[in-house]
Amino acid sequence: MNHKIELLAPGGDIDAIKAAIIAGADAVYCGLDTFNARNRAANISFDQLVGVIRLAHLYQCEIFLTLNIIILEREFPTLAKLLSKLVNTTLDGVIVQDLGLFNLITKHFPTLDIHASTQLTTHNVGQIPFLKKLGASRVNLSRELNLKEITAITAASRENEILTEVFVHGSLCVAFSGLCYSTSASVGNSGNRGRCSQACREEYETTPSGNNFPLNIKDNSAFFDLPALIEAGVDSFKIEGRIKGATYVHTVVDSFRKQIDGFLKTGELLEDGERLYKVFNRDFSNAFLRGDLNQSMFIDNPRDNSKIHALAKNAAPPTGEVQVTETNEVNEKFDTISVVQIHDVGQTLHDEKTQMNATVQDKIKYLNIEKPRLTLHFSGEPNSPLTVTVSTNTATNEQGSAELAVVENKEFIVLSSSQLMLKEQSDSLKAALDKRFRSFNNAEFTLQEMNMQDLADGVSLPFKELTLLKNEVARLLNNNKPVLPAVTLPALQNYPKAADSDVKLSILICDPADFVLADSTDADVYFKLPDAYKRDCTKYVDLLKQQPKIIPWFPAVLIGKDYDVAINILQQVMPPLIVTNNTGIAYEAYKLGIKWIAGPFLNITNSYALMAIQEEFDCSGAFISNEINKQQMQKIARPKNFKLFYSIYHPILLMTSRQCFFQQSVGCEKPRIDNGCMLSCDKSTSITNLKGVSFAIDKQKAGYPSIYNQDQFLNIEIIKDLSHMFDGFMIDLTNIGSGDKQMPDKEELIKQFEDLLAGDSGVPGTLNNLVPESTVSQYHTGL
Repeated sequence: MNHKIELLAPGGDIDAIKAAIIAGADAVYCGLDTFNARNRAANISFDQLVGVIRLAHLYQCEIFLTLNIIILEREFPTLAKLLSKLVNTTLDGVIVQDLGLFNLITKHFPTLDIHASTQLTTHNVGQIPFLKKLGASRVNLSRELNLKEITAITAASRENEILTEVFVHGSLCVAFSGLCYSTSASVGNSGNRGRCSQACREEYETTPSGNNFPLNIKDNSAFFDLPALIEAGVDSFKIEGRIKGATYVHTVVDSFRKQIDGFLKTGELLEDGERLYKVFNRDFSNAFLRGDLNQSMFIDNPRDNSKIHALAKNAAPPTGEVQVTETNEVNEKFDTISVVQIHDVGQTLHDEKTQMNATVQDKIKYLNIEKPRLTLHFSGEPNSPLTVTVSTNTATNEQGSAELAVVENKEFIVLSSSQLMLKEQSDSLKAALDKRFRSFNNAEFTLQEMNMQDLADGVSLPFKELTLLKNEVARLLNNNKPVLPAVTLPALQNYPKAADSDVKLSILICDPADFVLADSTDADVYFKLPDAYKRDCTKYVDLLKQQPKIIPWFPAVLIGKDYDVAINILQQVMPPLIVTNNTGIAYEAYKLGIKWIAGPFLNITNSYALMAIQEEFDCSGAFISNEINKQQMQKIARPKNFKLFYSIYHPILLMTSRQCFFQQSVGCEKPRIDNGCMLSCDKSTSITNLKGVSFAIDKQKAGYPSIYNQDQFLNIEIIKDLSHMFDGFMIDLTNIGSGDKQMPDKEELIKQFEDLLAGDSGVPGTLNNLVPESTVSQYHTGL
């Protein structure tokens, strides 16, 4: 091994951050109370962030701030104010999801180090140079990847001088991160905005296979796979858990710290990982990492598994004990354990957790994030410079913490370049000093005293000189770095679409049999390519070459060989235009000079994202996300020579997974997913939550298992509201997600939508009859 291994820990509140630092984390990621993907975490204030950075750096620990959500247009001025403050701290990095935020930071705040969030669903080698060109210095890889796939991506990352992170412990989403819309579609609680309602942890009506939590999977843990990940070239081992407390964080970080250090020293794994079971867990799995997607990844209990694990270690009852007869979950699982044993094991675990909590609190209680006290002493006589003596003093606790003793208190003197001059009836200098220097009572310092006793009365100094003095004091307090001024974002020009350009209809198909639809319409026809292929597949090269009018549509997820085949299709066909939901394909299209449109699953919600993909990758158009509402769309500014699109009719995707949804719902004869499952399986079923709402589970041949809303999305309103904004409206005729529902005739649907765009007032009623189960809630609710 010839590279440094970073242990990256979560910090959902101050105590958890302190626990991570004291347990030996190399870096901690945390969020403020806005712009981060863990709204359910306590999070921290800006002032606390500054204190956390100061504390962490004493321990050679870095701090990364999560800004890992998609951003709405109206939020950019507020975001710019925050970034203007962040650039004047010693923050070590920001974690970003939104493509527009990459653009904003690289243009206006280039000193900030950008890390690509797991919400960007990075899973193939083409996405690495895409993110590098956007400005990322490191990338968090999708949790669904196996070791072989990770190794290939880390190799590409080294070529592009970009670091890689892999989650090694904590909760697993059953869906690909960034592509889960499960609660956004119903109530606007988008996972892409940090408001995931965890539909995957919900209880559902008992499925035919006998499960009540059919989407709930075990926690991830690569505790015994660290050597393989090191060999794969991973730079950072990331622990999930920003809604977990200090004891959880300390226990997990300390366990991994000892495991990593022990392996690096001896070449062996020395820790047994048993402590990981004493804090919250849903049992553990490394199935994604090992590429063994089996039924044992699921667990029919989303709650804490620590007691069940402890009972499993004590499953053999002493002879003659009374056996358990109750029907609660623990007793059903261990029906040979006595009541006494259950009580004893539970009490022992409770006592251990209580002691762990006390131990952690004892370790962190003296770690101080209070601001240093700042004293400013002003002195001077006529015909001499104004002298500013600056001193800082960090507060110490009554125990005289050894950690705080290493804080470097500063003391320095700054002199004015001009001399103080006597001025009759002048007493304004002291007032001017008070007004200007009072701003040092800020997030960095508590201004304890401004002493002017040794400053002569009746003297003056030019205001310009006071500004220079203040700036020099600020520079010296800021580790000899000039304090950067706040950035005011320039107004963006909203270019109109081409003159006399009517809104054009486009249709999406996935069956080559539907190519005939292109003969009966002027609509653009997109052909949805599969998620998976046989190795060296050339079928779609031939199809697309025979149908030059058809526009290839690339899916959001293309892993390993499937990405390689998709790239071959692009290179062999060289179509004049594509739509892609995958940034790896976007990068290849850009290199080949192929015009491309950003698909709806790139989650574009603002003007800065449009600028990013146009300026960096010569993108010619984009679909605006269906997660945002009318008011949120109206604020988006179109770049010059750029087209905007929107899907007005489609199945509502809730989540896509690499894991099988059928094992826990209707059952499957295969205990694990094999190579044939992706290519040949085409099942559908449904699950129903305890509110009586059903969701369609759909698996197409060569597609990933997905879950869809029971209603189709049908937005007729936008045609009246925002036709002036869009160049094209799309209708999805793939029938994916329809399950056993009877779908409308495709030719009839095309005709009705064409008539609607032509202004036929009778069409809405006809369409509502054709699509009786539909919703437009996202257009009203937004984010």
